[in-house]
Amino acid sequence: METSKSTSRTRRALLLAACTSLLGGACARAAGSDAAPGRELRVVGTRFQRIYEPGPDGGMGGMGAELVRIIALQLGYTLRFEIYPWARAQQMLKQGQADILIGPYKSAERMLAMAFSSRAFFEDQLAFYARTDSMIAWGGDYNALAGKRIVALNGWAYGAAFDQARPGLLLSVSNTVENGLNMLFHRRVDLFATDRRDTDPVVASLGMQGKVAVLAPLITTEIAYLAFPKLAAFDELRTQFDHVLNQLAARGALQELGRRYGVSVPL
Repeated sequence: METSKSTSRTRRALLLAACTSLLGGACARAAGSDAAPGRELRVVGTRFQRIYEPGPDGGMGGMGAELVRIIALQLGYTLRFEIYPWARAQQMLKQGQADILIGPYKSAERMLAMAFSSRAFFEDQLAFYARTDSMIAWGGDYNALAGKRIVALNGWAYGAAFDQARPGLLLSVSNTVENGLNMLFHRRVDLFATDRRDTDPVVASLGMQGKVAVLAPLITTEIAYLAFPKLAAFDELRTQFDHVLNQLAARGALQELGRRYGVSVPL
């Protein structure tokens, strides 16, 4: 949730300056209009490194949070940010209990209940991590993983090939990257399936450099979106967000935001 009124006013002023420079007078009109402000949007997600994570001021930081703030400012909405385990955040969106979910990849299952933004805003590399004293030559062949104990992140999507192989894998789940790495390090599993953006910083913070490493090749590369409930009541909101998101991309502002956070933005 956003923080105190003074902090919110300061953030709003900074965002207005950034938004106006990117999108012109429309932002100033939205922020300064005497018309009644738009409704509060409930934005949910889980902790994603550099995408959606609590900031030092108590507010929500990361590229995804800032992107939603910039778009909402132009459209006249206010925001309430909340953070949950990933599976729960997805369920809230599917049930219409939240307006926006930050950062899901597309999958056949998710597309049944989520409506995705027309443009992705960041890209991830998904990989298996192994202990350096027990590296596995898998070569992209899931048959080579028969009998290997694998921990995956609860609620994560790993691409169509992984989903097809899933029934034959010895899978368990972890709710956090930290727990998944610790399971791997302490030999409770043989492999950890995760994304590099979230995991590499945690490997460093846990002092596991040189003790765990990424297997080649990658599981897959996925692109991530903003998602909205797949309900008619949310169609206009998604259309509004798509319009501004496409403006940001056309002006190079989305790419600049990605560079500022060290996040890969898909073409």
